Amino acid sequence: MKSIRLNFGCASRPLPGYINIDLDSFEKIRERYPDVEIPELPIYQFDIFNLPFRDLSVDEVRAESLFEHLSFKEEKRLFYEVRRVLKDGGVFQFSVPDFDDIVRLWTLAKDDWQDFYRDDPEAIRQKHWFGQYSYSTDNKWGYLTASFFGPQNSEGQFHKNCYTMSKVKAILRHMNFALQEIGHFRWKGDRDLMIEVKAIKC
Repeated sequence: MKSIRLNFGCASRPLPGYINIDLDSFEKIRERYPDVEIPELPIYQFDIFNLPFRDLSVDEVRAESLFEHLSFKEEKRLFYEVRRVLKDGGVFQFSVPDFDDIVRLWTLAKDDWQDFYRDDPEAIRQKHWFGQYSYSTDNKWGYLTASFFGPQNSEGQFHKNCYTMSKVKAILRHMNFALQEIGHFRWKGDRDLMIEVKAIKC
């Protein structure tokens, strides 16, 4: 039997060999990321809280930079839905921004607000962060603000939750997942410090 592997919130990064799931269709994602080359793979708009898969039928679930977009209530629902569909021994891999690192950068940054946030097409193309066109974390009212709250350019991009290493480990223990690997990487190579997790359903 062919293995079932799910990739939640794939956005501009659908993966071959996975069932890629996102709020938006391929066409909408391409429109949102006009400068990104996106593999032409099917993208499904399944309800991630009520997946169309039987209990214990999925081999792997991936969720890259998704959980911070869920409310406190949605967070619980999705963790339990992942547990429901995963086979015993199934793999759960996900990443979230390291909130400890965002707060550390915030406390070190200058408080020099310059302009209101813009979300017109030109500003989005140029990645406007409160008076700057920069991913710099030198001041509080630029990219750091978007790290806390999400870029807010379109539906689904707001941040509603946050994670630390300790919280992630506690959730996995609470859900009876065995932690296999936990570490850090830089989002897109130069931005947010992310917590990267691989766990096995017990």
